[in-house]
Amino acid sequence: MIRIAGLGLGALLLAACSGQNETVGAAQPVGPAGGTEAVQGAPAATVAFEGGDQLSPKDPIVVRASGGALRAVTVTNPQTGNAVKGALSPDKTTWTSDDHLRYGATYQVVATAVNQAGAETEQRGEVHTLKPAGVATPALFQPASGDFGVGLVIGLKFDHDITDKAAVEKSFKVTSSPAQDGGWYWVGKREAHFRPKDYWKAGSTVKLETTTFGLPIGGGVYGGQDVSATYKVHDSWVAKADGKTHQIKAFHNGQLVKTAPISMGKTADTPPRGPTPTFNGTHTVLGKEEHKIMDSCTYGVCEGDPGYYSAPENWNVRISGDGEYLHENLKTVGVQGRDNVSNGCLNMNTENAKWFFDTFNVGDVVEVTNSGGPQLSINNGHGDWAISWAAWQAGSALRG
Repeated sequence: MIRIAGLGLGALLLAACSGQNETVGAAQPVGPAGGTEAVQGAPAATVAFEGGDQLSPKDPIVVRASGGALRAVTVTNPQTGNAVKGALSPDKTTWTSDDHLRYGATYQVVATAVNQAGAETEQRGEVHTLKPAGVATPALFQPASGDFGVGLVIGLKFDHDITDKAAVEKSFKVTSSPAQDGGWYWVGKREAHFRPKDYWKAGSTVKLETTTFGLPIGGGVYGGQDVSATYKVHDSWVAKADGKTHQIKAFHNGQLVKTAPISMGKTADTPPRGPTPTFNGTHTVLGKEEHKIMDSCTYGVCEGDPGYYSAPENWNVRISGDGEYLHENLKTVGVQGRDNVSNGCLNMNTENAKWFFDTFNVGDVVEVTNSGGPQLSINNGHGDWAISWAAWQAGSALRG
């Protein structure tokens, strides 16, 4: 809705442009503004607007002068007191905002135009932006910047269910240098992940951008403020842990640089707890803690329960959401390289655990095979790489 007050002789057009070819409202005659003397023979001013009374905040506010030029335009949000930035066209007949507007807001427009006879007129009006049923705001799956391993998984989490996933996915943009084939995969109704077909190439730069703001995404819900992030991928560090050989091998840019004995999660049904095998599949490093109390109560086995434990551990490299780590465990040194007896972690001696702690960082890869455990799931840390490329592509709202 545009309400006009104090209309004058300098022909002025105030338009709330939707960016689409919609029917233009009927022109309205205007009279002299308060305090402005009429000039006989000056052209009559008209006012028209496009897009109805619900402007998308993604679209600009446009003010046009007809039969003269714009001298000044001020657009403010009286709720916040903030002025809206904008610019005049070279011929000064059009002013267009270049700020993000707000949902459900009323903007006050004050424009001064001058006609060919030099007479000024001031015109005031209001522009109203649409008020959605809800706003789905995205949050980055990873921090907005940083240095990551070749197993980097990026993505977005929304605070509302996404009804039109295809429309939202189209608003995402991922570019990488060098270019690599990749795709999106939806994890439930609110979360989408992106990864390449193969691990990122060492030295890559990956940029994620959204253009979801102002986009209708179903059920009266619109996209929230856009986000962007740039990620740097460092050298390739990939560890391969084998539950049959009880060895872990570390590769730097494809070259084997270290081999160490380990003990994975036990597969035997031994009291007081049953099997606790390590998950099979590709894990990525989620974080590191130099010292940590490993407490079984974090997964429901608390003090007084069979199998309860609480033990201090050093040089902890986390590789799954439910608490799998590469870490030092001096109690299992005697069987490391020979048997799997842990509660799911990859146990090492002090020297080897510290080497991995010092060397592996977030996004670096730990591939686990022959553990006797189930496949690592996508919602257990970053289990995205355990999904085949064909299945990953099927998880896209645009390809599935």
